[in-house]
Amino acid sequence: MRVLITSPVFPPDLGGPSVYVPSFGRFMVERGHHVEVVAFCSDPEPKGYPFTIHAISRGRLAVRYLKAFVEVWKRAKGMDVVYVQEHLALLHVLAAKLRGVPCVIRIMVDGAWEISHRKGWIDGDNIVVFETKTYGFKVKLTRFLQKRWWNWCTRLISCSEFLRQICVQRYGLPGDKVVKIFNAYHGQPPDEAPATRELACEQLGLDPSKRYVLTICRLMVWKGVDGILRAMRELPDDAVLLIAGDGDMEEEWKRLAGELGLGDRARFLGNVPHAQIPAYIRAADVFVLNSEYEGLSHTLIEVAALGTATVCTGVCGNPEVVEDGVHGFCVPPKDHVALADAIGKLLADKELREQFAARARADSGRFSREETFARVEQVLTEAAGR
Repeated sequence: MRVLITSPVFPPDLGGPSVYVPSFGRFMVERGHHVEVVAFCSDPEPKGYPFTIHAISRGRLAVRYLKAFVEVWKRAKGMDVVYVQEHLALLHVLAAKLRGVPCVIRIMVDGAWEISHRKGWIDGDNIVVFETKTYGFKVKLTRFLQKRWWNWCTRLISCSEFLRQICVQRYGLPGDKVVKIFNAYHGQPPDEAPATRELACEQLGLDPSKRYVLTICRLMVWKGVDGILRAMRELPDDAVLLIAGDGDMEEEWKRLAGELGLGDRARFLGNVPHAQIPAYIRAADVFVLNSEYEGLSHTLIEVAALGTATVCTGVCGNPEVVEDGVHGFCVPPKDHVALADAIGKLLADKELREQFAARARADSGRFSREETFARVEQVLTEAAGR
């Protein structure tokens, strides 16, 4: 089978699809399929992969998506199926449709919500509230267009039951058209990461006498790093926040850290190479994901596999990975007091951290690459009519 995969990010850039796509592409090549990738990427010529990557440089949104349309239209010729990892997917799906190639889209977010949130059309409503309300013309049009390109697709893959229910209940798609397949753990085998916190700190040049709180995310407004910064002010002085990632809110959140007087207790690491992420996870005492929205977080899955205690918001797909009181703590979004309390409990209780980490590791098999990717391969094969 010949498969064209599209992605909104690709290494060295951070983001869930930049983890998923290289891993899935390798899996498909190992299974004997021909794979090519069209991706937005800061590296014009990514190397070291067993498939061809057609990189599109970042720039003005409209320009890069028009480039993506042309690239997908060109590369879809002769393909059996196009597999789209993109919530702004109108032009990607349209290009496949014009080529007459079946298209499968992987849903990681209600794109209408993310677009409307970014544009300020919904007064900051989170995705749960968004799905229950009616808004003005711009939001109605965005929802209409998204449903249209979803209807053009042969199948949809949702990464969580939360998202599957949005597709079926909010947008009225047939239940058998939308299949839930969890994201997979794509990182290095856990036993190849630094074996202990001390070794990880040594590898990264971190002072092991400090206690580290880690977050890894794109620095977008709904990721809630501002709430983690405010929570840090309530925590002991030896607690240090490590922030891996970049994005639109980086400068504003750096200013906030300064206003809060955090100094070196809030360290913005920038776009950390993927190869270093396991070491940071192992070095951390607590991992935090304070987002208003997650489809099904790749990072939470990686943290579970590597065994670091977690605090996350109990929203969307997060509880499908982290069961509150079993694998970690789930807290309400936009509540830095509850967040500080949960982080503080874990920092103060090594035995509890180890219990949460052990349970998360034991249950991480449900996110295995072999199981989830084989199911995606089956969906693509059926869509291609094979």
